[in-house]
Amino acid sequence: MRTLLLFLFALSGLVGLGAPAFADHPSGTANVKYVPDVVFTLRTDIADGKLVYISEAGPTKGQVNPELRVPVDAVVQVNIVNGDGALHDFAIPDFKVKSDQIGGKGSATAIVFKANKAGVYEYLCSLPGHKAAGMFGKLIVGDVQESAGSQFPDLSKNPAEVGEPVGKRGPKTVTFDLETTEVEGRLSDGSSYKFWTFNNTVPGPMLRVRVGDTVNINLKNAEDSAHIHSVDFHAVTGPGGGAAVTQVAPGHTKSFSFKALAPGLYVYHCATPMVAQHITNGMYGMILVEPEGGLSKVDREYYVMQGELYTAQRHGSSGLQEFSLEKLLDERPEHMMFNGSMDALSATHKMESNVGETVRIFFGVGGPNLVSSFHVIGEIFDRVWDQASLTSPPLTDVQTTLVPPGGATMVEFKTEYPGKYILVDHALSRAEKGLAGILTVNGEADDSVFKTKEKIDPNSGH
Repeated sequence: MRTLLLFLFALSGLVGLGAPAFADHPSGTANVKYVPDVVFTLRTDIADGKLVYISEAGPTKGQVNPELRVPVDAVVQVNIVNGDGALHDFAIPDFKVKSDQIGGKGSATAIVFKANKAGVYEYLCSLPGHKAAGMFGKLIVGDVQESAGSQFPDLSKNPAEVGEPVGKRGPKTVTFDLETTEVEGRLSDGSSYKFWTFNNTVPGPMLRVRVGDTVNINLKNAEDSAHIHSVDFHAVTGPGGGAAVTQVAPGHTKSFSFKALAPGLYVYHCATPMVAQHITNGMYGMILVEPEGGLSKVDREYYVMQGELYTAQRHGSSGLQEFSLEKLLDERPEHMMFNGSMDALSATHKMESNVGETVRIFFGVGGPNLVSSFHVIGEIFDRVWDQASLTSPPLTDVQTTLVPPGGATMVEFKTEYPGKYILVDHALSRAEKGLAGILTVNGEADDSVFKTKEKIDPNSGH
């Protein structure tokens, strides 16, 4: 083994390289000398406000969290050089390899393993919080054209789809058509889930009406559904919020009407037993009942809902994730997300603002179980309509606001400095399970608002 390590050190050309970590090999192979077929060198760094790996050589040189492509059965060496001074490691869980931890600029280590199974796998820094901060990427073994799970539709909801403001119009009759579906959709790169939805998105569409409107709801259950579904609107005064009259078998439609009696921002969800299972699978959304005269005009509006998934597989597993009743009853979610997927608001959809603009976020918790402590890192809410009570005076200058499952809030704030602002539940360990989003603020920096002695690009984030 000593001969092997010396050979690898010489091959890598890295001074001070720590001992490479190896995947498990059959007994009796301790004296086998492995010659790497493929060598990568990655440097740890900070880019665009995130912790990342940056490629140091080859065709991927300069790329952030590059795709590492190797042939099947190749012996692969990955060298890791510390470029930011923080403590890091490098791991590929599917191949059971993890490097030593390295701290201090210029320190280095390596892993060597045999890529003996085709597919798409994740590499990451395994230190708590570092994956959530951006230190992960793909190892692609063999001629794989797309990542596992990417063949499934992305059901995550675009937060910019907030419906049309009612303005100053009077009451009228409005009709909404909802369809319940059961669709295997993308959860993250490499994983999927059998979601139950309203109109094929999680959350369902944001509905927007005026106080005094008569609202007609047509609920159709898709023919290929395996379950009965329904809808309960918290904005409804009537049996079950509508659920009592909308228990719809596959292939059928049921309808009802209600009068929007009270302004507010309300959650709706499926209320067919087991209700919590229908909700966790994605069957939730919000309806905004605007007050007379409508809401004040703002520059940007976004629709964000928090949800939980309870799966038999642990967070980070690849493939189809299967529902776990035991974890649901114990209230132990493996995945948490904004708008239906792990990266809906950090990669799939953009939330943006310009310096000087006012942003309004309609925020709700589908749940079904956990209270949210909604917070935007680096911002202060100028106004918060607590519990989404639009007839109450807003709270002002709020850092974090509590939103219960089945509840909502409306917040507004002026964006005054460029950068990337992270949406979180301030129960921050939940970020490790996927609960994070990004609001990008564009424009010129104002030193009177925020100033640093370091010369940085203000648009690179925090």
